[in-house]
Amino acid sequence: MIQIEGLTKKFKKNVVLNNISFSIDAGEAVALWGTNGAGKTTIIRCILGLLNYEGSIELNGLDIQRYPKDARSIVGYVPQEVTFYGDLTVAETLNLSAQLRHISQDQVSQTLDLVSLGNQKGKKVRELSGGMQQRLGMAVALLGNPPILLLDEPTSSLDVDSRRQMVSLLDSLRGPDRVLVITSHRVEEVGMLVDRVLALEDGQIIDECSPADLSSRQNLPSWLHVVLRPDEITEALQTLILEGFEAQLNGYGLLVNVDKDDKASVLNHLQKASFEIMDFEVWR
Repeated sequence: MIQIEGLTKKFKKNVVLNNISFSIDAGEAVALWGTNGAGKTTIIRCILGLLNYEGSIELNGLDIQRYPKDARSIVGYVPQEVTFYGDLTVAETLNLSAQLRHISQDQVSQTLDLVSLGNQKGKKVRELSGGMQQRLGMAVALLGNPPILLLDEPTSSLDVDSRRQMVSLLDSLRGPDRVLVITSHRVEEVGMLVDRVLALEDGQIIDECSPADLSSRQNLPSWLHVVLRPDEITEALQTLILEGFEAQLNGYGLLVNVDKDDKASVLNHLQKASFEIMDFEVWR
């Protein structure tokens, strides 16, 4: 369904994508994995026809440069940070998007129910949590039931609970007639969502593998993300550093560098120091 050959993108003399080729068949979910600057988002923008490039990109047989409107009509896109008019309600936002894209208004209620926002349709967008706004972005992308979904770091700005809800939603969207392309730098997310991983570095594909093989093949470190009470985070950070752990603040918790076979020691130290552990997960 997606066919890319010799994709090259330069910004002046800076080569951002260097002769990339890959294909994705209907029914596949594929991750573009890599650190910031690896080229993930640039590939997505080229697929959307937002950037000029060298090489060829075909979506279901349509060349995106020759037939941009037709090709984009079969794509749903969720950017890393969604932006809406805060004074519109959830339903008004989706109705406006449907109108602009000449999609039947009848799909609005059904799509809101699909992303579990049916009971929020009268709420102003500015009143939504970050997780709900991200789900609204998914609803906009799903209008018209496009066979190709492009998701750029869909959980990067979400808290633990919202991220789990988003992962569950994305998993429910998989099917034999749909392609999911997800950019991510989180191994645990990749493992839950995709069939195949394209690992990128400096604008090139350096590996192609299953999610289960990614950590070992890329020799990735593990980080334990620990969610604590807000009033205890700073003290907990100091405690772990004094114990010799490499730790840092991460908004609503701590990130601690851990050995792949010894994650429990961090939790044991925190529990012995009487900190309340509200949640934890492993990031790679």
